[in-house]
Amino acid sequence: MRICFKNKILLLGYGTIGRCFLPLLARHARVALKNITVIDAEDLRGPLQPWIQKGVVFRRERLTRQNLIRVLGRNVAPGGLIVDLSSNVDCLDILPWVSRNHILYINASLEDWLPGAKTRNQPHPNKSLYQKYVKLLEMKSFWPSGSGSATAVLDHGANPGLISHFVRRGLLDLAKRLLREGAIAGARAAKIERYAANRMFASLAMSLGVKAVHCSEQDTQTPVNPKNNDEFVGTWNPWGLAEEAVAPVEIGWGTHEKHLPPHAAIPCYGPQNQIVLSQMGLSTLARSWVPHREYVGMVIVHGESFTISNLLTVRKKNGGVRYRPTVCYIYLPANETMASLHELRCRGYQRQSERRIMRDDIRRGEDIMGALIMGHAYKSWWTGSILDIKGARRLLPNQNATAIQVGIGVVAAVLWMLKNPAAGLCFPEDLPCDEILDMARPYLGKFVSIPVPWTPLVNYRAFSRDNQPARPYGRNTWQFDNFLVKP
Repeated sequence: MRICFKNKILLLGYGTIGRCFLPLLARHARVALKNITVIDAEDLRGPLQPWIQKGVVFRRERLTRQNLIRVLGRNVAPGGLIVDLSSNVDCLDILPWVSRNHILYINASLEDWLPGAKTRNQPHPNKSLYQKYVKLLEMKSFWPSGSGSATAVLDHGANPGLISHFVRRGLLDLAKRLLREGAIAGARAAKIERYAANRMFASLAMSLGVKAVHCSEQDTQTPVNPKNNDEFVGTWNPWGLAEEAVAPVEIGWGTHEKHLPPHAAIPCYGPQNQIVLSQMGLSTLARSWVPHREYVGMVIVHGESFTISNLLTVRKKNGGVRYRPTVCYIYLPANETMASLHELRCRGYQRQSERRIMRDDIRRGEDIMGALIMGHAYKSWWTGSILDIKGARRLLPNQNATAIQVGIGVVAAVLWMLKNPAAGLCFPEDLPCDEILDMARPYLGKFVSIPVPWTPLVNYRAFSRDNQPARPYGRNTWQFDNFLVKP
């Protein structure tokens, strides 16, 4: 039975994910289309025309810090819902207002008003995504919950979003298989069984011996027409990826790590679960694994590196950290996108004059995205989604695999919000993984949760210097240094 929602819905942004979200919402929730308003800075009446004819209202307006509250107040009322899929609108300016006015709110990523401006003349920790999460953690501690409050869900697309549910599902599947096969016995088995039953994921990960978690993603979707010069081609917002690629690397830093990477900074405030490197993700390459191959991708700044490492932290009674795995996002986008990023570097990071999002022109390929959980008895475990373009088009015409993975992550969280309208301020880890995955799995193509005999020392290669053979770092297999592709 579809959930019924009778109040106003405001959709901020109608880009790649917005075009996927709207038909999925209409499919899975009973909403009056006349109650939906879409706001975008560009004139999108053409793509929106079929929805406008059914009652959806479109308003072309650029949101700024100065007009934000006025525009929101004019288009949504108490009890309503804001779905924020916009670019460069800071949710820190929206959240106090939706809390006061009892309006549901969700976004798929954390944005800044002027992302380029914050990269100048500031220490790396101060311009990091980390500092934004610290502010949100503080806001979360004061956010009202229960009767009279409103639910807000942050960072819930595919990654960040579904990836947090993949991690928890993977930990549960890993524990279940180890126990079933008798690989763990006695008191340790009893503890693991209890941690899994009570969803104590940090203690479960520590007891299983998990050292590192990758959000591992490889996109092989290929268009009919190759990339042109002075054109950025991608499967989602090109400028969003460009901003992430040139931002400093941020990694959830594990307690097993022996040495910090060169030029790493540890923030002096907040939970201190991350390090920030003074180098771009575009220039930081590491090896990871997706079914059924090793790949080399960029270590891109992403919200799940913070929230998953925060979820999997075990603290001592005095507040110190007893255990935490290293968490990072390693992304290999489509070939046309990699060429676009290289051209961006060649242009001194000045954006190309043209951009193209691959949709109907994709001729083959898939988006493989999941959680690679490493360091335990099986070495690695991968849980995630393999969605090819043919499967994506069967699910939703005129979309690509990436958009559907993100879009269903947003919709699954919205459906949960409508059933839980007074849950307070939530990160993906605050939502029930079983319920969210039950809603999302029909749209995830092939859902995989399997053991993998892979380590970063498989096929290890590095450039030899001074006639000395290159060697992996130390005897500890799971050091972050062993994943890096070294010049």
